[in-house]
Amino acid sequence: MLVGQVDTTGADPLIALGVLVLSVVSVVLSVTIAAVLIRGYRRGPAHRGMLWLAVGLILLITVPEVLRVGLPTATDVGSTGRSVLVSGCELLGLATILWTVYGGGVR
Repeated sequence: MLVGQVDTTGADPLIALGVLVLSVVSVVLSVTIAAVLIRGYRRGPAHRGMLWLAVGLILLITVPEVLRVGLPTATDVGSTGRSVLVSGCELLGLATILWTVYGGGVR
Protein backbone atom coordinates (compact mmCIF):
# COMPACT_ATOMS: atom_id res chain seq x y z
CA MET A 1 0.00 0.00 0.00
CA LEU A 2 1.32 3.43 -0.91
CA VAL A 3 1.66 6.11 1.76
CA GLY A 4 -0.91 8.51 0.26
CA GLN A 5 -3.35 5.83 -0.83
CA VAL A 6 -6.87 5.99 0.66
CA ASP A 7 -9.33 3.12 0.53
CA THR A 8 -12.97 3.76 1.36
CA THR A 9 -16.06 1.60 1.40
CA GLY A 10 -19.22 3.02 -0.15
CA ALA A 11 -17.99 6.58 -0.75
CA ASP A 12 -15.64 8.59 -2.88
CA PRO A 13 -12.25 9.00 -1.11
CA LEU A 14 -12.42 12.79 -1.51
CA ILE A 15 -15.80 12.90 0.24
CA ALA A 16 -14.46 10.72 3.08
CA LEU A 17 -11.41 12.98 3.42
CA GLY A 18 -13.63 16.07 3.41
CA VAL A 19 -15.81 14.64 6.20
CA LEU A 20 -12.72 13.80 8.24
CA VAL A 21 -11.28 17.30 7.77
CA LEU A 22 -14.59 18.90 8.81
CA SER A 23 -14.70 16.69 11.91
CA VAL A 24 -11.18 17.73 12.89
CA VAL A 25 -12.01 21.41 12.34
CA SER A 26 -15.15 21.17 14.52
CA VAL A 27 -13.19 19.47 17.31
CA VAL A 28 -10.42 22.09 17.16
CA LEU A 29 -12.93 24.96 17.22
CA SER A 30 -14.91 23.52 20.12
CA VAL A 31 -11.77 22.88 22.17
CA THR A 32 -10.59 26.43 21.44
CA ILE A 33 -13.90 27.93 22.57
CA ALA A 34 -13.90 25.70 25.67
CA ALA A 35 -10.37 26.90 26.50
CA VAL A 36 -11.56 30.53 26.32
CA LEU A 37 -14.50 29.69 28.59
CA ILE A 38 -12.21 27.95 31.07
CA ARG A 39 -9.92 31.00 31.13
CA GLY A 40 -12.97 33.10 31.97
CA TYR A 41 -13.87 30.68 34.76
CA ARG A 42 -10.39 30.91 36.26
CA ARG A 43 -10.78 34.68 36.69
CA GLY A 44 -12.98 34.20 39.71
CA PRO A 45 -15.71 32.19 41.41
CA ALA A 46 -18.40 34.51 40.03
CA HIS A 47 -17.79 33.02 36.56
CA ARG A 48 -18.59 29.40 37.44
CA GLY A 49 -21.18 29.22 34.65
CA MET A 50 -18.38 29.51 32.09
CA LEU A 51 -16.94 26.21 33.30
CA TRP A 52 -20.31 24.50 32.86
CA LEU A 53 -20.70 26.01 29.39
CA ALA A 54 -17.27 24.61 28.48
CA VAL A 55 -18.28 21.16 29.76
CA GLY A 56 -21.55 21.31 27.81
CA LEU A 57 -19.74 22.37 24.64
CA ILE A 58 -17.23 19.54 24.95
CA LEU A 59 -20.07 17.04 25.50
CA LEU A 60 -22.05 18.48 22.60
CA ILE A 61 -19.34 18.63 19.93
CA THR A 62 -15.94 17.20 20.86
CA VAL A 63 -16.86 13.90 22.51
CA PRO A 64 -19.47 12.91 19.88
CA GLU A 65 -17.04 13.61 17.02
CA VAL A 66 -14.37 11.51 18.71
CA LEU A 67 -16.92 8.74 19.31
CA ARG A 68 -18.06 8.80 15.67
CA VAL A 69 -14.52 8.17 14.49
CA GLY A 70 -13.03 6.29 17.44
CA LEU A 71 -15.70 3.69 18.16
CA PRO A 72 -15.75 2.05 14.72
CA THR A 73 -11.96 2.25 14.56
CA ALA A 74 -11.06 0.90 18.01
CA THR A 75 -14.04 -1.32 18.87
CA ASP A 76 -16.63 -3.45 17.17
CA VAL A 77 -19.61 -1.45 18.48
CA GLY A 78 -22.35 -1.50 15.86
CA SER A 79 -23.91 1.54 14.26
CA THR A 80 -26.93 1.38 16.58
CA GLY A 81 -24.77 1.36 19.71
CA ARG A 82 -22.64 4.17 18.32
CA SER A 83 -25.73 6.24 17.52
CA VAL A 84 -27.11 5.76 21.02
CA LEU A 85 -23.81 6.78 22.64
CA VAL A 86 -23.34 9.81 20.38
CA SER A 87 -26.93 11.00 20.77
CA GLY A 88 -26.82 10.49 24.53
CA CYS A 89 -23.63 12.50 24.79
CA GLU A 90 -25.08 15.30 22.66
CA LEU A 91 -28.24 15.34 24.78
CA LEU A 92 -26.18 15.54 27.97
CA GLY A 93 -24.20 18.45 26.48
CA LEU A 94 -27.37 20.31 25.54
CA ALA A 95 -28.87 19.67 28.98
CA THR A 96 -25.71 21.01 30.65
CA ILE A 97 -25.80 24.17 28.53
CA LEU A 98 -29.52 24.73 29.22
CA TRP A 99 -28.99 24.12 32.94
CA THR A 100 -26.24 26.73 32.93
CA VAL A 101 -28.19 29.29 30.90
CA TYR A 102 -31.22 29.03 33.14
CA GLY A 103 -29.32 29.54 36.38
CA GLY A 104 -28.13 26.13 37.49
CA GLY A 105 -24.43 26.81 37.00
CA VAL A 106 -24.39 30.15 38.78
CA ARG A 107 -24.68 28.81 42.33
